[in-house]
Amino acid sequence: MRAWITKLLASISTIPRQVQASLPNRCLLCHQSIHNSHTALGDLWSAGLCEVCLEACLYQAPHCLGCGKTLVELMHLTTASLAPSSLTPVQSSVNAQSTRYCGQCLKTVPLKVVAPASYHHGLGPVVAAIKYQQQLAPLKVLVAALVRRVNQLVEQQLIILPQVLLPVPLHPQRLKQRGFNQAWLIAKEISVQLNIPLDANVLKRVADTQPQAGMTGKQRRKNCHKAFELTNDIPYQRVALVDDVLTTGTTANEIAKLLNKQGVYVDVWCLARAEAPSLRGQD
Repeated sequence: MRAWITKLLASISTIPRQVQASLPNRCLLCHQSIHNSHTALGDLWSAGLCEVCLEACLYQAPHCLGCGKTLVELMHLTTASLAPSSLTPVQSSVNAQSTRYCGQCLKTVPLKVVAPASYHHGLGPVVAAIKYQQQLAPLKVLVAALVRRVNQLVEQQLIILPQVLLPVPLHPQRLKQRGFNQAWLIAKEISVQLNIPLDANVLKRVADTQPQAGMTGKQRRKNCHKAFELTNDIPYQRVALVDDVLTTGTTANEIAKLLNKQGVYVDVWCLARAEAPSLRGQD
């Protein structure tokens, strides 16, 4: 019997790391056993993430809310100090609100993007698994990390909570193929944790755009041009546009244009942002 057990344990040690990660209480990133389950961000056993990996993936230093660049020195200014010509009418209406941009973003005042982590420094595989493989177990914990980030920025007076959450819509054909909209699932969990209403009926995607992975900024802008419409007049003044990941910001900018025309202030909330050209629309 003992020899059989020894042989079994030896065979388990040769199991590929991918298979080990699928075993109970294993971290999706480092594939090690998850020892500390209950944390401030939730039940890590259920999420399949260990505390060390999760905290290592989250932003530790101040980041520009425009492009995501790490700020060597925390820049804490007010929009009132910016040149009036650099502000859109909607942005000019919040002169009392603090901002945190890098020097380049101060010139253009792009959309503020709230994300707890970088896509390419750890969380990418987890966020991709939510989107493409419907592995939803980590979603609640990642949203908790986003909510913690939101609360920090609100406390620092860098953002203001929105009246409503607007998930980025999928085209009906894409929704039929995938079976779910990850942006809606994320927004739903944010709504629960922050007690902010969710409205999935304001926006609709009228063009079945091509997947944008691998596209340049110019190709993305062409792909998303006039891809969205508003279904009705907007009864809100401040919204948070919710998506899983932000890369160039092309989709967010296209939707924000529609909302800005209605006098609506837009922030973007996502689980992670990728290191790519910023919302300033670079190629």
